[in-house]
This record gives sequence, C-alpha cells and structure tokens, in this order.
Amino acid sequence: MPNDELLEEERRWTDSVRTAQPSRPRLYEHLIREPIEESAPRAAICVAPETSVREAINLMKQHAMGCVLVERDARLVGIFTERDVLLRVVGGNRDPAKLPVSAVMTCDPEALTMQDELAWVLNLMAVGGFRHVPIVDEHRRPVAVISVKHIVERLVEFFPNEVLNLPPRPGKNIARSREGA
Repeated sequence: MPNDELLEEERRWTDSVRTAQPSRPRLYEHLIREPIEESAPRAAICVAPETSVREAINLMKQHAMGCVLVERDARLVGIFTERDVLLRVVGGNRDPAKLPVSAVMTCDPEALTMQDELAWVLNLMAVGGFRHVPIVDEHRRPVAVISVKHIVERLVEFFPNEVLNLPPRPGKNIARSREGA
C-alpha cells in the first residue's frame, strides 16, 4: 500500500475514534448527569440498631465495605462507618462487643435514590464531607451504597489509558534491593 494511502487510512481511523468517543467536556457532563443506577453501586449491607459494633465491623471486613447501613422496620435510620469506628469507638475508648451501633452511628443520614444523578453524590461528598452515600428506594429502604472509591473507579473506566498506563515515575519505581541472580 503506498504511503499516501496509509496516511489517509490512519487519518480515517483517528477521525472515527475521535467521533466515537465524546469530547472530555461532554464526557464529564455525561458522567455526572448519569443516574446512579448506571454506575452499579454495591448492594447495601444492613444491620439492626441493636447490632454490636463488633458484629458491624466484622460485616464491614467480610464484605470489604467502609460502612454498614442501619435499618429499623426495613427503613434507613443510620449509617455506621470506618470513621465512626475511629472517632466514636476507639477514640472514645468504648468496648465494641458491648456497644450497639445505634450509640455511635450517624442518625438519619442523607440518602439518594438510584434515579438521582451522580452529580448529587459528588455534591454530598464535597459539601457534606461524606465518603459513603446510602442509596434508598422510594420508601427509604436501603438498596445500595456508593463510595468515594466507587466514584474513582468509575472515572478510571472513562480514562483507562491515561490512568492505568502511566510511565514509571523517575526514582519511584526502582527496587530498593536486588532480586534474582
């Protein structure tokens, strides 16, 4: 194939890629305007108010979650997070085996629905300082939880090459000891 034809084919391929993917400003708007349900948040792990802090922590560890939602009569009444463990349990020198989550949870947390836009999640995280946002149905029954980690993972889905294929950082990716022969 002559050189001019190769250049023209490359130009057509580049143009098709460029038009197939929205521009970054449009992508940004698309991302924050999409409903929460499109980002597939994790299912909520729920406990009763009388559940011990130790049990709640074990569930958080078992499910690799940073929080559990607290429900009474199938309705969201609180959220218990890693921050609560640090500040209200350990920092308060309290016994997690005897302490119910209701004594250290955040009562009546702000929550969103699956139909709300991701922009609202970002707003609550930025303005409210939340790292986890409960997702509820129309009757305030817990459905899911969306976390800062989930938002970051969602962003990486849109920019995998730019984030996952970064070159080595000078002086940062060098082994400190010799391995092998």
